[in-house]
Amino acid sequence: MKPYLEHVNITTTSIDELVVFLQTAVPQWKVRNGSEGSEKNCRWLHMGSDENYIAIEERDGPDKSPHQAYFHPGLNHYGIVVENVAALMVRTIHAGYKEGAHVLEHPFRKRCYFFDHDGAEWEFVEYLSDVPSEMNDYSDMP
Repeated sequence: MKPYLEHVNITTTSIDELVVFLQTAVPQWKVRNGSEGSEKNCRWLHMGSDENYIAIEERDGPDKSPHQAYFHPGLNHYGIVVENVAALMVRTIHAGYKEGAHVLEHPFRKRCYFFDHDGAEWEFVEYLSDVPSEMNDYSDMP
């Protein structure tokens, strides 16, 4: 079996709000499992497909971390492959989510970015080719 990324584990201030964001962007994803937690444990759930998922924990704490994406070491954004960036953009804009950059003019892919309720950035990519050298063409990058 080839290695692949099965899941990432993230912390949020509101599981409910993050689930709404992710189901707006990727309606095919479902909650796979979860726990309401207790005094000693946090609330958590797994959301995604049968093959991969995001493990989400809800914790009391500051509303936003001091991490500044693209400046501090650590996570900058999450990337999810989708079937239709244009439809995702309509759903996500209509739901009122803050937009980031959009890169729609590339011969082999379309990309858009949105921010969730915690300010985390999510990239959504629609590939227009199945050819790896075309999918991984970065000639448009500075």
